[in-house]
Amino acid sequence: MPELVETVDVDAPREQVFAALVDWTTQGEWMLLTDVRTVDGPAQEVGGRIEAVTGIPLPGGRRLGVLDRMTITGWEPPSVVDVRHTGRVVRGTGSFQVRERAGGGSTFVWVETLDLPLGALGRLGWPLVKPGFVAGVRLSLKRFARYAESRAR
Repeated sequence: MPELVETVDVDAPREQVFAALVDWTTQGEWMLLTDVRTVDGPAQEVGGRIEAVTGIPLPGGRRLGVLDRMTITGWEPPSVVDVRHTGRVVRGTGSFQVRERAGGGSTFVWVETLDLPLGALGRLGWPLVKPGFVAGVRLSLKRFARYAESRAR
């Protein structure tokens, strides 16, 4: 299973960064081509569920893309949120970590361990897909840093 680890420094306190991260319904403001919604409540604890749709915007505010269903498996404010991806296409685990940075501010760490779809075909195709996937995550992290920094506590 491939693992992806990406980080970004954020000039904001850890509590502010964590609050921006777990404001699930606003993730579309920083996560590239993605809309997120909670399922059955605010999803601010272990067992909470969220769904993200990543893809092309359609008229009427919907997206044509991939549905990523997630269940929160770890919740340690203001430091860690762990998720299990349980969708048909996106499977595996993720971890969002907010660490205090020496000298002030925070570092946001995004870790994904992916269970690639399509078996051997997915494993063969990953090297072709990975550069675009990583570029999208890096762009989203840059956008997240600006978003989190702009949020007043």
